Amino acid sequence: MNTLKTSLLGYPRIGENREWKKALEAHWAKKISEEELLQQTEEIRLKHLQKQKDKGIDLIPVGDFTLYDHVLDTAVMFGLIPDRIQASGAKTSLETYFAMARGNKEAAASEMTKWFNTNYHYIVPEYSKGKMSLNENKPLQAYREAKDKLGIEGKPVIVGPYTFIKLAKGYEDKELPQFILELLPLYEQLLKELEQDGVKWVQIDEPILVTSITHDEMKTVEFIYKKLNEAAPDLSIMLQTYFDAVEWYEEVMKLPVQGIGLDFVHGGEKTLASLKAYGFPKDKVLAAGVIDGRNIWRADLKKKYDLIQTITAIVPNERLLVQPSSSLLHVPVNVRSESHLDSTVQSALAFADEKIEELVQLAESVNIGDQGKHLFAANETAIRTLAKSEARNRSAVREAVASITEKEAQRTSDFDVRNEKQQSKWDLPLLPTTTIGSFPQTKEVRKARLSYKKGEWSAEKYEGFIEAEIERWIKLQEELGLDVLVHGEFERTDMVEYFGEKLNGFAFTKNGWVQSYGSRCVKPPLIYGDVEFVEPMTVKESLFAQSLTDKPVKGMLTGPVTILNWSFVRDDIPRSEVTYQLALALRKEVEALEESGITMIQVDEPALREGLPLKKEAWDQYLNWAVASFKITTSSVEDTTQIHTHMCYCEFHDFIDPIRDLDADVISIETSRSHGELVSSFEDHAYHNDIGLGVYDIHSPRVPDVEEMVQMIQRGLSVLGPKQFWINPDCGLKTRGESETIDSLKNMVAATAKVRQSLAQKQV
Repeated sequence: MNTLKTSLLGYPRIGENREWKKALEAHWAKKISEEELLQQTEEIRLKHLQKQKDKGIDLIPVGDFTLYDHVLDTAVMFGLIPDRIQASGAKTSLETYFAMARGNKEAAASEMTKWFNTNYHYIVPEYSKGKMSLNENKPLQAYREAKDKLGIEGKPVIVGPYTFIKLAKGYEDKELPQFILELLPLYEQLLKELEQDGVKWVQIDEPILVTSITHDEMKTVEFIYKKLNEAAPDLSIMLQTYFDAVEWYEEVMKLPVQGIGLDFVHGGEKTLASLKAYGFPKDKVLAAGVIDGRNIWRADLKKKYDLIQTITAIVPNERLLVQPSSSLLHVPVNVRSESHLDSTVQSALAFADEKIEELVQLAESVNIGDQGKHLFAANETAIRTLAKSEARNRSAVREAVASITEKEAQRTSDFDVRNEKQQSKWDLPLLPTTTIGSFPQTKEVRKARLSYKKGEWSAEKYEGFIEAEIERWIKLQEELGLDVLVHGEFERTDMVEYFGEKLNGFAFTKNGWVQSYGSRCVKPPLIYGDVEFVEPMTVKESLFAQSLTDKPVKGMLTGPVTILNWSFVRDDIPRSEVTYQLALALRKEVEALEESGITMIQVDEPALREGLPLKKEAWDQYLNWAVASFKITTSSVEDTTQIHTHMCYCEFHDFIDPIRDLDADVISIETSRSHGELVSSFEDHAYHNDIGLGVYDIHSPRVPDVEEMVQMIQRGLSVLGPKQFWINPDCGLKTRGESETIDSLKNMVAATAKVRQSLAQKQV
């Protein structure tokens, strides 16, 4: 009998102890040279490849490793380097690369946005006509390195041409054919060189094929792959899709490629139905994504075994690979260091290394036949024990969700009525200035938190330190001239983790880090049980900050949809039900803030849009419960209580209606890297409530000058009324240095004053 083989799509880059992150940040801080950085990251990369080999993966991906972002790698490889970066004085190719990602003193960074519906950020390619060339064949370099140094016959991974084009900016629809015709020869050359070097399989990622592309777009894909196949006819292409079912199944099956990767987890029911209805080409290999590459729970291996049996009835073992549903980039490295967790939770977890073991175990069980099912005993026990736990069966929480009414998701009065009362109460100047919430988390802040967690500091000493930081920054904000202040969030490690630690139903890892953008890693909480409010979470710090100033201080919460989307979520009940549980818990916190006298409250939803399904026909269902959850959280307050929210990078031109439906009194939007594009959205879609369009990019260390921000504000005022326009940075300032934060805010306030003066002169 032919044996079933295993494959991976990608592996976490960051290292078991975030060695990758530490090397990058040491280089940026000029503590290690470029040569030392490259040496250290090579060691990390080879260690990861060796681990996959040792664990028994048959087809190991190479080229998925990066020094910042794999989409940025592709853009640089093809010479798509913006003119402003070329002219910014970077002395080496690596400096140029990092300048595109992070900006420098002379040039702004390229736009950054979310990778499909994940919390991973990619750098948006910027097309410039006639600029492209194949500067270096990175996939070939990765293949040679793995083969020469480890004896691994790797599978080079490449961002697919149509996905790359669709994710890029800088061209109009009429210029798309030109873009394709310029890009295709570079892909053809790249594949020819791989073929000439003896590469057997190359993985070309085309997740764009699971989105709602049109039939005409699918025709373009057919043209592209016809050309690629002609360029390298002896190279086996694995056309890889993930995150959902492909939109045009029959057409994808006919593409001239040698293998097709399909997701049998996300959109898996539709994928399996298409497989049963239309079959699978007899001349192609199916790479079946059967293990969830995006969540951290053990797979039900008995169900996965049965799924594979269903698949093998259509596609025999010799033409089948089993693999995760996506790259393991989206999960932590391994569970080994999580022994502090309750055994019921820990035994139910599977991070990247454990998912590899699950894959190998599944393949082994299929290869030895029905008797292989005995391998699943421990797996079944772990899943069953968690399902029966008290944490997953809180009847009061379930009953509260079941009894939610439509009235609970509506403010008492319309915005116009509320706005008039709030204007009277707050008496803020035109173009009020504020920040998004967090201030720099210095080494001293992190050291103090660690000392407290280790028990080296008493609660009294730690609280005194936090209060001193709050007092210092309240004073700084007043000196800067900001109109609405924040307490700075110095007590919070993370905007999601902080709240999860204070609610029932959450667990936290010690080393469960995943990459968010660049070297920025996050440690998502685990929502493993029913979510329940315990006691007020933010009132103490907010009240202390307000006691120090006559200016309003915003209470700061993370919204229910963001907590959901930035956590690893239980997979035994619908995500909508988990979100309603979160909304009811956070509603109690909003009410506690209001009752204590904090009546300007920000409930951040930076991740609302990233949770959108990839297929537009599923948007309404998601938005209905997502928007309702935000409104359940915020709607029980008085008219005079002003509700703020914040949203991160996303394409807003098709998202104005849901923003309006949130009915927040003030929304701030992270827009500086794509400011003009968002502003143009408001030329076509009127927005009535108050809004702040981020006027400078907090993801870059550069300090924008006053005139730059004046232009940003004036562009916003071209489509928004001055009475509805707030001035703020793009996002929270947690990751920035103190001096650059103060300088940037000083310039922001100065720019606002300049625009106010200009508006006043026009009124005279």
